[in-house]
Amino acid sequence: MSDDLHDLYQEIILEHNKRPRHYGALADYTHTAVGYNPICGDKLTIFLVLNGDHIEAVQFEAACCAICKSSASMMTEALTGKTLAEAEAAFKRVADLLSTELNLEADLSVDGEIAALAGVRKFPARIKCATLPWHTYIAALKG
Repeated sequence: MSDDLHDLYQEIILEHNKRPRHYGALADYTHTAVGYNPICGDKLTIFLVLNGDHIEAVQFEAACCAICKSSASMMTEALTGKTLAEAEAAFKRVADLLSTELNLEADLSVDGEIAALAGVRKFPARIKCATLPWHTYIAALKG
């Protein structure tokens, strides 16, 4: 990854941490789950409003590190308005981007801002921080 691209990805993560999108509890949620990483102390709650197989709204509240909060913010942006099948594809793409075994190249034009999460691969201890919101989303779906 070029230095310019690395700087851009870092900028995206910092922006989402500073100004998280869709932050706060949803009063009329249909699904929710709490995610917690006891190793680093990250804790967040995901709130969903589902209408059939359509995600009408996703929000979160968190007491967590910048990587986790940024990932949650990007996730809410990526999943709002999507079908469950589209959300599943996004979940898989994030898992693939964060995989140190696959070492895939991310592309902003294809992946949107979640491409910035690919840089977390360089810090294996932080991968769980980036995936916690996504796994918590899945837990919310399962009830």
